[in-house]
Amino acid sequence: MKIAVIGTGYVGLVTGACLAKVGVTVTCIDIDENKINNLNNGVIPIYEPGLTSLVKKNVSQNRLFFSTSIKDNLKDVDAVFIAVGTPPDEDGSADLKYVLNVARDIGQYMNDYLVVITKSTVPIGTAEKVRQTIQSELDKRSENIAFDVASNPEFLREGDAINDFLQPDRIVIGVDSKKAEKILRRLYQPFIKNNHPVIFVDIPSSEMIKYAANSMLATRISFMNEIANLCERVGANVDHIKKGIGTDTRIGSKFLNAGVGYGGSCFPKDVKALIKSADSLGYDMELLKSVEKVNESQKSILFSKILKHYNGNIKGLNFALWGLSFKPQTDDMREASALVLIDLIVEAGANIIAYDPIAIAECKRRIGNKIKYVNNQYDVLKNTDALIITTEWDEFKLPKFTFVEQNLKAKVIFDGRNIYSLNIMKDFGYTYYSIGRKDIIQ
Repeated sequence: MKIAVIGTGYVGLVTGACLAKVGVTVTCIDIDENKINNLNNGVIPIYEPGLTSLVKKNVSQNRLFFSTSIKDNLKDVDAVFIAVGTPPDEDGSADLKYVLNVARDIGQYMNDYLVVITKSTVPIGTAEKVRQTIQSELDKRSENIAFDVASNPEFLREGDAINDFLQPDRIVIGVDSKKAEKILRRLYQPFIKNNHPVIFVDIPSSEMIKYAANSMLATRISFMNEIANLCERVGANVDHIKKGIGTDTRIGSKFLNAGVGYGGSCFPKDVKALIKSADSLGYDMELLKSVEKVNESQKSILFSKILKHYNGNIKGLNFALWGLSFKPQTDDMREASALVLIDLIVEAGANIIAYDPIAIAECKRRIGNKIKYVNNQYDVLKNTDALIITTEWDEFKLPKFTFVEQNLKAKVIFDGRNIYSLNIMKDFGYTYYSIGRKDIIQ
């Protein structure tokens, strides 16, 4: 089977590499010549565990190819995935210009039947816009070429995307023709044979499922952050709350960690887009608007704790920061809580020295030398007044506390991810602030 994947960003590259792994011949296409040249030379544009080796292996076995030309790669393919970006527009709605530009190119250059599959996260109704755009281009050419449009949303977690694709909880496919369904069943046959659920639905439902899933997860996070904030006021421990409600099979334990808010490329963008889609239809999604409001507020809660500890004045202080990316196992800093905290601390006249295992280069690209950077988690502590944690990287979870004590001016930690035990912090003599748990003031 032969397919094309248009877009070599996070979704497109993972999709192409993983489908190549199960035997599909894949050409990944992108208009960025530099990116394609790098990919052809084994240079991967994003950080994702396991992706570099997977790409190189499939390239070496002639199952994965890279090109800048849509025109040259539509011949003899069974399907084309559209996997380009859908960034939020100024009003929060998803910007579909890249998706529709690809649809125009497909309509201009296709010569035989194709299934055109939207893999990008797109609002409900996008598949129909793609269909109309392709048909319009065919009409301009006076060509009567049959095609189908389908929806196949991605459910990839940054940092575990390869496993998510190859061992999926479910594969959702929206179709409106038997021919398209047959081709997609064939494409995903290796997953069907391994008993991974493949769910065929109508196209609007497929588009809605992606937004509903991410919005539900975002809601759970904001809910627990609200509970955590209340726990601090009544003397309860949010860890105990999580355990108490997470063992309820109707609720489950995932996405119940309190912290400094969600970020990344999916949750903020998708919640905004779903709210905007509802607004355009005259429906007010009050719950999701509250989810978004809580999350924005939560990103500054650690700063409030810092100010309180220092009696409202942090001017001239130096803070060590562990973690820059919005979550572990990625260098993605889109909507990262660390960025909000950095702005607040710097504006208050304090300094930050930061360490992250992966995201330092990305942070420099975003904010330059607004803060200082070091390449060792313990060097960052030297002569600093306190340690702040915003990302729960594994290497932060069991640090050498003797090194921490030797370098910090004072044994003060502001933990935005609750990675340390209250008992351990108390035994070690730290002044310790976390989220939704009792502060330890030594």
